[in-house]
Amino acid sequence: MNPVEKVREALNNSGASDIEIKVVDSTIFTVEDAANTIGVPPCEILKSLIFIVDKKTPCLVLMSGANKVDAKKSAQALGGKRGKMMNPDEVFARYGFHVGGVPPIGYDEKLPVVLDTDLFAYKVVWSAAGTDHAFFPVEPERLLAITQGIRADIKKQEQ
Repeated sequence: MNPVEKVREALNNSGASDIEIKVVDSTIFTVEDAANTIGVPPCEILKSLIFIVDKKTPCLVLMSGANKVDAKKSAQALGGKRGKMMNPDEVFARYGFHVGGVPPIGYDEKLPVVLDTDLFAYKVVWSAAGTDHAFFPVEPERLLAITQGIRADIKKQEQ
């Protein structure tokens, strides 16, 4: 099954078969690419990042494209002490998604998920759907339900 099909299946299985995945020629590789391609501000782009908590537990960290992740806050939100972003090659080897297409759903294992509170300021956020050419819109509250995640303030504060 290709990456977009994995995301489609996960949406269907979570009761979100009405969400349309769009596939485009232009890339959504970076937040800026995605914002330009979709025609929304960077803050409405969803960043899906895979972190490792306490050197053992993989988890998904979902952020507004305008923000940076505070790794320690993310780990603490999930009951750990330290967090570190997983290496992109390891993400692909383990989950089959390349950077620029990492989705918030579609994994073979159940990952703990934390959504940054800033996401809930937007009516809709735009998520990668398995590749850097596929995406879908989703309301943050619905994404919280679909991922069975938790909501926490995990944004890195500007210094």
